[in-house]
Amino acid sequence: MVPTYRRAFIVGAGEGLSASLARRLAREGLRIGLASRSIGKLGTLAAETGAAIHSCDAVHPGEVEALFARMEPALGGPPDVVVYNASGRLRGPIADLDPDAVRHSLMVSAYGGFLVAQAAARRMLPARHGAILLTGASASVKGYAESAAFAMGKFALRGLSQSLARELHPKGIHVAHFVIDGGIRSISRPEPAGAPDSLLDPDAIASAYWDVLRQDRSAWTSEIELRPWVERF
Repeated sequence: MVPTYRRAFIVGAGEGLSASLARRLAREGLRIGLASRSIGKLGTLAAETGAAIHSCDAVHPGEVEALFARMEPALGGPPDVVVYNASGRLRGPIADLDPDAVRHSLMVSAYGGFLVAQAAARRMLPARHGAILLTGASASVKGYAESAAFAMGKFALRGLSQSLARELHPKGIHVAHFVIDGGIRSISRPEPAGAPDSLLDPDAIASAYWDVLRQDRSAWTSEIELRPWVERF
C-alpha cells in the first residue's frame, strides 16, 4: 500500500534543498508549513507554494511545541510529513574549538532533530500514519578532519533515525535518513566549467525524497545516499 500525504512541515527551511522540497511537495498537492529561525527569507517561497510560515529555534522544546500548535490550524490539521533540514555547521582544529559553539552545533544538528521528531511522532501515532524525513550529510558517515562538531551532530542524527525507524515502522510511520554526500548546486555555488552534474541538483534531491514517500510499505527504505556521479566515496 502506498500512503497518501496531505500536509508537510519543513523545519530548517531556507534556500536550496528545503525550497526545492517545498516546491515539489506543493506541486504534489500537499499543504506546506515552513519553519526557520529567520522567516524574513521565506516570503517569496511562501508566496510561491502557498505555505504557512512560523519562526522556530528547534533547540528549544517550547518553541517546537508552539510551532506544531500554530501550524496545525493554519494547514487544517497535524502534519503527516515532517522534514528536519537544520544543521549546525562548525569547523576548526580540535584544540581551537569553542566548547559553547560546539554545544550549539550539536543542539541544532541532533537535539533539534529529536525534538521535532518527537513532536511529529506524538501526532502521527494515533493515526498510525506519517513520515519523518531527516536530512544528513557526508559527515553522517565520515568524520572529516577539523569537522568534529558537525560529525558528532550528524552521526547522532543518523543514530536517531535508525532508532526511530525500528520503533515506528511497525506502527505505520515511515522514517528515513538522507545522506547528502556532496555539494549542492546553487546560485552562490555554481558548477565548475567543464564539470557538468558535479554538484547535486536540489530539485533532483527533492525528487528522491518524494520517491521515498511514495514507497509501498511492503518495501520501505530507512536510508538513502545521494551523490553526484563523479563524487568519490
